[in-house]
Amino acid sequence: MKAKRAGPQHAYHNQSFLNSKDARILRILAEYVEPKSRFERHRVDDTIVFMGSARIPSKETAEAALHEAGSTGADPEHARMMLKMSEYYEAARELARRFTLWSKGLGEAERRFVVCTGGGPGIMEAANRGAAEAQGLNVGLTISIPKEEFDNQYVTRDLAFHFHYFFMRKFWFAYLAKAVLVFPGGFGTLDELFELLTLVQTGKLRKPMPIVLFGVEYWKEIIDFKALARHGTINESDIELMYPTNSVEEAYDWVVQRLSEGAINKPGATL
Repeated sequence: MKAKRAGPQHAYHNQSFLNSKDARILRILAEYVEPKSRFERHRVDDTIVFMGSARIPSKETAEAALHEAGSTGADPEHARMMLKMSEYYEAARELARRFTLWSKGLGEAERRFVVCTGGGPGIMEAANRGAAEAQGLNVGLTISIPKEEFDNQYVTRDLAFHFHYFFMRKFWFAYLAKAVLVFPGGFGTLDELFELLTLVQTGKLRKPMPIVLFGVEYWKEIIDFKALARHGTINESDIELMYPTNSVEEAYDWVVQRLSEGAINKPGATL
């Protein structure tokens, strides 16, 4: 008896096609439509984005690493630096907690400013953790890279996204953001910061965008914005696109004031 031949397959069930070069546009579109559906379901219209290094530990973790450095042969200087840098983890955690409590107090009639991060460890974990401790929704936009996967347990599960394309991930950072706090970070953080500054500088972001540079000493050492202006490659006024501070209180008050003036009860301007 002849085996029954399989019938023709719907294109949207054809995994070989969906994973092919020809279907790349469909995969890109999926990273727009699927997140959009979830954001709408949870009524997430706007976010407060936290950016920063995935390598900065919590104070508790850094203290334990420094304590163990002598017995494990680890570099004590590195452990001491990580303990110093852990102050940024705790600052991001506290700011996210405060913003979440503030946004929850706006009531259902107001738009909610939901904490959003890259969904990884370090500063990202800290912000998601602070929002979760305030019992608020929060977003994690992770990216697939050839490194060990990290489970950020503090991200709201139905708002945990996993992207293949960096540019689609960046789109969702910028599209919903109403404020951005940039903590010390490496290549990824610098990439995100400069792309955001370019969008604001060129007017491609047609909405107010408060940008906090948290960690004045770090940013002064890493990027000399005044030198860019002195050499004429940016305007002096471009430096004012960012608000530098070391203070949780200052960052919180400045962002809340800017959001209260420019984002609450106003239509959401877009890219």
